[in-house]
Amino acid sequence: MTAPPRVDFYILPGDAPAARDQLGCRLAEKACKMGHKVYLHTESEAHARRLDELLWTFRAGSFLPHALLGDDPQPAPPVLIGRTGGAEPPARDVLINLATAMPDFLDRFGRVAEIVDQSAEVKQAGRERFRRYRELGCQPETHKLD
Repeated sequence: MTAPPRVDFYILPGDAPAARDQLGCRLAEKACKMGHKVYLHTESEAHARRLDELLWTFRAGSFLPHALLGDDPQPAPPVLIGRTGGAEPPARDVLINLATAMPDFLDRFGRVAEIVDQSAEVKQAGRERFRRYRELGCQPETHKLD
């Protein structure tokens, strides 16, 4: 049996959905600069496409090679974007979960980043995922952001 992934919850102070996506892009960029391969997990096809566009524009001067899961560019870029109900991702170093549900394929990742804002739905789903991670033997860390 493999060790459970390291899980970090990033708690945003507001409830703007765009802030979750922005932080997801920043975390992906940081992980890539450290040499990690990243998978961004979204709620829907539309959300995946919005994130695909945002990765080009989230910060002036940034370039983060990425692709939607299923586009199959060769070689695979450091960042892949997928969605709930879509194809399962290959093993990667970091999973950044922007969906409300916890993915079933956690065993493919060494590290998981969960991004939670202050909207009631996102907060409640985050609490449920936190409990579930503990049940799976993970010790989630919480980081409150300003």
